[in-house]
Amino acid sequence: MSNIIYSIFCNKKVNLPKLLQFGFVKTESDYIYHKTLSKSGFLLTVHVTSHGEVSAEIIDPSLNELYTLHLVDHATGGFVETVKYEYQEVLLEIAAQCFQTDIFQLKQSNKLIDYVRKTYGDELEFLWEKFPKNAIWRREDTQKWYGILLTVPKQKLGLPDDKTVEIFDFRILPEELEALVDYKTYFPGYHMNKKHWCTIILDGTVPFEEICRRIDASYLLAIK
Repeated sequence: MSNIIYSIFCNKKVNLPKLLQFGFVKTESDYIYHKTLSKSGFLLTVHVTSHGEVSAEIIDPSLNELYTLHLVDHATGGFVETVKYEYQEVLLEIAAQCFQTDIFQLKQSNKLIDYVRKTYGDELEFLWEKFPKNAIWRREDTQKWYGILLTVPKQKLGLPDDKTVEIFDFRILPEELEALVDYKTYFPGYHMNKKHWCTIILDGTVPFEEICRRIDASYLLAIK
């Protein structure tokens, strides 16, 4: 896999029906998409397996040969830059239209993502380029956040462990927060107002039904 493909499709999960909608053709082994690059006239072919593995090649039709200079880091020149730009633009469009972000790996994290999608119709928003493994949910009407998923070391929560975990921040009433926080299961909101937000680790310690109740209440608290 080239560095360009890796950088675009890293932490992405394929949506196979959307490949077909985009224009891919299903074969016995994978999905194939052909496109003539308008400025260079070269033919780009993209392959995606059913597991989401992506590969791509460019053919120079005048020579019927594989073109690879766009993959060479030190290659320069206007034409090479044009081909590289067109190549990346197509791959970025495929990533946007046919793949979804797949950062969070824990079972509870993915169950919560699915619950929010089905209950509120909201998708995670990845707002920070420097922190690509952190994301938020916000209400469509008020634009206020009601949930945050983050990937952090346990030490950030004050625990004696450097293991990386996935955590969930939710809104809560101050009086309820004070009674709930025990620094074992419930923590003051990580990177948020610690009087109005609470954090839990999505490792199964808190039952999923309880997590759903918490995000439902948080959604209501984000009304104003």
